[in-house]
Amino acid sequence: MITALVAAGLLSALDWSDGCRPVAGSEALWRDDVRYVFVGETHGTAEAPAAFADLVCAALEQGPVVVSLEYPVELQPTLDAFMEADSDDEARAILAAYPQGPFVHHDGRGSEAMLDLLLRLRAMLREAADMTVVASVPNSPRVEGFRQSYSEMDRAVLWSRQAMAQPQARVLALVGRVHAEKTRRVGSPLGLPAAAHIRPEETLSLSLAHQGGQAWMCLDDCGPAPVPDTDDLTTRGVVLAPQQNGKFDGLLALGPVTASPPVAP
Repeated sequence: MITALVAAGLLSALDWSDGCRPVAGSEALWRDDVRYVFVGETHGTAEAPAAFADLVCAALEQGPVVVSLEYPVELQPTLDAFMEADSDDEARAILAAYPQGPFVHHDGRGSEAMLDLLLRLRAMLREAADMTVVASVPNSPRVEGFRQSYSEMDRAVLWSRQAMAQPQARVLALVGRVHAEKTRRVGSPLGLPAAAHIRPEETLSLSLAHQGGQAWMCLDDCGPAPVPDTDDLTTRGVVLAPQQNGKFDGLLALGPVTASPPVAP
């Protein structure tokens, strides 16, 4: 399904010595029948965005990639300008000028680690990588009687349109963990999470393993909060094995995580 074409010289600058680190086990993700790879993270860690950038590097070795990030679609023009800016300082200023969104109202998606991810993606694009970076949170209207499940369906439609616009590309999406689940949440307002709306044979969905540490969260107060240590793993990297009764196809095991605080670009 995915044509693994790498143009001569196109990815020459995207080798592991240039800031891209190999993710153990990731080679299992790049099957020709897999169109979407979802990474369900805990927002506010330093490790998840960094590992996602490394997965993008690995995917680019296989062919074109659409990088789908959990930002509102209204941010897309700003995101495009950020990627096209002449310098990193100019790119930061463009992002800082956007009056709303995660870098103003912090929920983990406006962290130091997420800014670092955006800067790494920008560097890849400047090296002529065959990659598109897109925002993936649709502007779903709030209508009485229509619950969160309709917003999840809108996300899935947006992902599918991104894939259809570039049928030779693989879609890599970094989202909050719940949106990457592949099974129905019985009795929950969420109903079918976004990833569950897409043909399961075309998707691989990873959950960030719970291996302890901290994430930046806003609960009663904002700050570092503990992450549970419930996944008994000694390995690191991609572990493909069904998780949580089919919610995920595997884990992204990064060890104990560290909190990444909000940043003003």
